Amino acid sequence: MSSLPSISKRTLLKGIAAGGFLAPELQALAQRGIFPKLLLGPMLGPPTPTSVSLWAMINGVYDVVIEYADNDVFRNPKQTAPIRALEENLYIVRPTIGGLRPATTYWYRFIINGRGQEGGHSLPMGQFRTAPASGSKSDFVVGYGSCANFSYDSEQPVWRAVSAHMPDLFFNLGDNIYCDSFEPFVLDFEYQRQRGVATYQHVGRNIPQLAIWDDHDFGLNDHDRTNPIKDNALEAFKRYWMNPAYGLPDTPGVFFSYRYSSVDFIFTDGRYYRDPNAQEDSPEKTMLGKQQLEWLKDTLKASEGVFKILACGSGWSKNKGPGGDAWSSFLHERDGLFDFIRDEEIEGVILISGDTHIGEFNCIPWSDRGGYDLFDLVSSPISSRQSHSWLKRDPEIRLRTPPYTIGPNVGFMNFDFEGEPSMTWWLSKPDGKPTWAPATFKISQLRIGVSSFREFLQD
Repeated sequence: MSSLPSISKRTLLKGIAAGGFLAPELQALAQRGIFPKLLLGPMLGPPTPTSVSLWAMINGVYDVVIEYADNDVFRNPKQTAPIRALEENLYIVRPTIGGLRPATTYWYRFIINGRGQEGGHSLPMGQFRTAPASGSKSDFVVGYGSCANFSYDSEQPVWRAVSAHMPDLFFNLGDNIYCDSFEPFVLDFEYQRQRGVATYQHVGRNIPQLAIWDDHDFGLNDHDRTNPIKDNALEAFKRYWMNPAYGLPDTPGVFFSYRYSSVDFIFTDGRYYRDPNAQEDSPEKTMLGKQQLEWLKDTLKASEGVFKILACGSGWSKNKGPGGDAWSSFLHERDGLFDFIRDEEIEGVILISGDTHIGEFNCIPWSDRGGYDLFDLVSSPISSRQSHSWLKRDPEIRLRTPPYTIGPNVGFMNFDFEGEPSMTWWLSKPDGKPTWAPATFKISQLRIGVSSFREFLQD
């Protein structure tokens, strides 16, 4: 049997720099079983009315092009400009498709080093829908969840429920991986094996993803601003997610806002600036930090969204009590924020969170203080051990007793703008069926002076 030619890394890089491999070199690579391919992904980032970005990890230094069309047979396709996967970026690419039409479905596929095949198999084809035109009031659906622990469950069947319901967006609300280490390489390792979960592939490829973190993807359990690898954690977070922003130029973090249809989604960073939970609560104690809190208030005040969905990895209610890993340890800051919402007459706010390893439907009755009732809609876990610690916890008002403790769950929010704007919320089990009857929040229930929580109490 004849020996195969040896191609050095320098020769490979030289060939790429010249615009691609020479035919004999490419043929030699194929003979040796070397094929350009996707290692991880693709994953969709959040769409705008005219663009979308994607994330993928490639198996070498190759040029990547996205071919896309407004039909699934790729009639009259277009292609993006090439983007090169490089070693210093861990071979991660983030191509953007621009010049699209609002509220339009497109199909896409990867072409790597001029090839649409990997080892003779078709590269995965995905689809996405651009965001509605600015100012429109289009109905849409959001899914969300938290606590994806690969070590506990590498199959994660609840992703099948997300695929079955195909929301327009999916929010990852923290503990998206479980690092639990001060070794920075563990962050990349955990992101990569979580990104490779088989049941997640259809979700990441076809449903735009946004994310914030909580303690386990920030560092250690219940960790705070004292985390010695928090900057490593932030850089790793940026490598694996496609959010439209990460904090402010002079204020690092994972907080940002995002508009879709007539809803403003405001994502907070509850870890980077967080004082230790055990510190005595006071007006000076902070979860968000001064700059982020000012940004949050300014963003809420400027919002023109019909609904304002305020997301945090930590639960909003006083569920866990003083010293607990939640807003219950930061009630001065939390209550000041809720008073600001009341005093500035900011209506339409709904709270979402994760973390607790159970599904919860809780309420903070700010109508008692001249505002309106604030509902905390908790989805957890995607794949972590269920908790029964709720038996020792006391939120302001628990609207479902017991909470959902049977297994994994994901939340869904259906926004409807026909007639009076409303949002219908429900939790899904892995089989796609609801844990409880859905709850519908009308915008008239989220106005200053209105008390509505009794309408959601179980019979």
